[in-house]
Amino acid sequence: MLLSALPLSPARVFAELLAPPLGARGRENEPVPGLLGGRSSAVPPGREVHVSGSAELCAAPDRARISIRLGSRKQEAGEARSSVTRRLEYIAQSARQRGVQEENVTVTKDFSRVENAYQMEAEVCITFSDFGKMQNVCNLLIEKLGSSVTISPPHFYHTAEAIDTLRRQVCLAAVGNTRRKAQEVCRLFGQSLGKPLLIREEEMKEWEGQIDSHPSNSSNTLTVQQRIQSATIYASSKIFAIFEIKRQEKRKNKLI
Repeated sequence: MLLSALPLSPARVFAELLAPPLGARGRENEPVPGLLGGRSSAVPPGREVHVSGSAELCAAPDRARISIRLGSRKQEAGEARSSVTRRLEYIAQSARQRGVQEENVTVTKDFSRVENAYQMEAEVCITFSDFGKMQNVCNLLIEKLGSSVTISPPHFYHTAEAIDTLRRQVCLAAVGNTRRKAQEVCRLFGQSLGKPLLIREEEMKEWEGQIDSHPSNSSNTLTVQQRIQSATIYASSKIFAIFEIKRQEKRKNKLI
């Protein structure tokens, strides 16, 4: 799975430096909900920096599924079965030789009588995590079996683990960006950034990729790369955070 940062448009940085009046109470002593919990009542009123930040990442699909259909109609039932079985064995052998595990291959069969003949149809669904192996298998089957099989265009998708990883990574990236902004704001005013008092994810968005193509193009005419682009998931996260500003200790005169 690929996780890549996207070029972002100039971000709007929100920062606020606060210095509560001496003896003031209120929200400094109230618990504040957030990823890092509330502020302790033991923390004396101090200066704060309020910052918002964001991040955007994308993840290409990590799985692809193809469907292979084949069939045979013969006067004799055994001939129909034999014709389909030979091709099924060749498809299974080709997949195994290229590292496809048995649990990633599903075969369904249907046998029926049509008019005065026997008809057998079968469908093989194969799931790949390596898209290069998928293309090699498809090319081999087209070369060796020709029109006796029909291979559907690949369907690309994400596993639940891949989506969870994307959501976690984009949130962490947004938190990191927010902290760096807070550090830059403090540095600008000659201050030092302290510990976080509140970290809150205010917004989380997800969407699928778009294909830059003419709207009249059918989905069956898309290339493999276009299908991957279309199935790519994008995610953005917006974070709001409050950090303490460290108190600067007075320098003591050195004794000579």
